[in-house]
Formats: sequence, structure tokens, C-alpha cells
Amino acid sequence: MAGKAQSGVTPVGDTRDILGEVPIWSVVEQALWWIDVRGPFLRRRDWASGALQSWKVPELVGCIAQCAGRPGLIVGLRSAVGFFDPATGAWERFPAPHADAPQMRFNDGKCDRQGRFWVGSMDDVGRRPIGTLYRFEAGHYTPVLDGIVVPNSLCWSPDGATMYFADGIDPVIWSFPFDTATGNLGERRQFVRLADGTGIPDGTTVDAEGYLWNAQYGGSVVTRYAPDGRVDRVIPVPVTQPTSCAFAGADLSTLVITTAAQRLTPEALARQPLAGALFALPTNVRGLPESQYAA
Repeated sequence: MAGKAQSGVTPVGDTRDILGEVPIWSVVEQALWWIDVRGPFLRRRDWASGALQSWKVPELVGCIAQCAGRPGLIVGLRSAVGFFDPATGAWERFPAPHADAPQMRFNDGKCDRQGRFWVGSMDDVGRRPIGTLYRFEAGHYTPVLDGIVVPNSLCWSPDGATMYFADGIDPVIWSFPFDTATGNLGERRQFVRLADGTGIPDGTTVDAEGYLWNAQYGGSVVTRYAPDGRVDRVIPVPVTQPTSCAFAGADLSTLVITTAAQRLTPEALARQPLAGALFALPTNVRGLPESQYAA
């Protein structure tokens, strides 16, 4: 594989998630939010003090984003998109189109640059290609893509004109021309095919230079891809299942990486005692503040 390998990834705190995912940096709070899908937990770490808070969630949780016009988070639960206020513990739920199908759940989700929430569903039991990517606005679900197995790698270019997405059955990240006014997608194009033996594309983030950082589940790496798909650098991670990444810290230059311990044998867990940990890596680039839900 081309590109420069880097080390220096270190664990943060002592949490061990079954399936850590979707790290979100709050600029206002100077805190990191993330989830344990199968805990299921919402987690918050104050970056300066290291103080950790965890909230038990009533069902499996797939993704979170911050809200611009209301307190708390927008959350993709198993059977609904919900709003959660951590100060009061209150939930407001909007049942998903698959709410009555117990094998279905929401997985990856993120807000586009205009503040619309995008969230993908999946068959969590049979892994059939019956998932859908939705655009969620003002309590309504608009289906955009269907035939999905494991929705992943949602993110947008800095100008919002390109959307990235992956289906976890293939080692490919796709790009779509994105109409920022309407939220409509253009024709799908292959952005990058992962190198053999480097896992499948999981969570992503885009930095201020427009480079895409992808956690490669099963591949023990996070890779930075240039806007033209070239491998720019490869970050080894001391566990086999990195799941997602984001930029954190006062200057948004610290890469944080969530990981998973799910489905590992006792022998594999003994070899990688940090499986499920949160990791951090100082970098020489800066991220972008994550978009907030605005509808």
C-alpha cells in the first residue's frame, strides 16, 4: 500500500466498549461524545478533566449528532430516530419505517453541512440487502438509497458538494455528487477500493483539507485518503476492529478512534486487551466541526 505509516496511537481512559462508534466532538462543551452500540450506552468525556459520563440507552443505538436548535442529541436508535436531553433524561421518538421489524436497526448516521440528518437501516440478524439510507427532516423520513446491507462511512466534503458512503459488504467507499439545496444525490462513483487485507470501510471523517479518514474494521488501521482517492497515510491501531474516527481537542487536531471487542474469541481478546478502547493521536492537520441537526 502506498502512503506513510504512522504510530503514536494511545488509549484514552479505561472504557471498553462492545462496539464503540461515532465519536462526535462538541466545540461548545469541549467534550467528546460517542456510543457503545451494543452496551447500549451514550458516553461523554470532558476533555480537560477526563470526567466520564455514561447513559444507558433503552435499545441498541447506531449513531448520534449534535442539535443546533434544541438541547441534547439526535440519536439513531434501533427502531426510531429520537432526541435525547442528557440534562433531564427525556426522549422524543419518531418511529422508523422498520419499527415493527425486530431484526432491523439503524446503524451509521450523520448530519450534512446543511443540518439534515442522514441515517441508514440494516438487517442486524440475517444481513440481507434490505437496508435503506434515509434523509430525516422535521420528523419525516425520506428514503434515498435502498438495497443496503451495512450502511457506513457517511460524511461530506468541506463544501458539502460530495457525499461519501459505503456498504459494509464490499471494501469500497463510494462518492456521490450532492445537491446542497435539495439533499439529492447524483450518480454513484467509486472513490476508493481498500487494499486487500485492510478490512472493510467503517466510520469516516473529513478534515479541513478535504481528505477522508476511514477506520478500516478488521484491518487494524485508519487510512487518510486524498480527495482523488490516493492513500496519503496509514495509521496502525493496536486492535483489529477500529470502527470510526473524528477530530477533537481545542484546535481539532487530535484524531480520536473508537474500536470494538465484539465477536473476538477469548484468545483474540487476550492478544489485544485494548479492544473496545478509545484512542487518540495528535496530528499535523485540523478537522472540521461536525455539522449539527438544524431542521
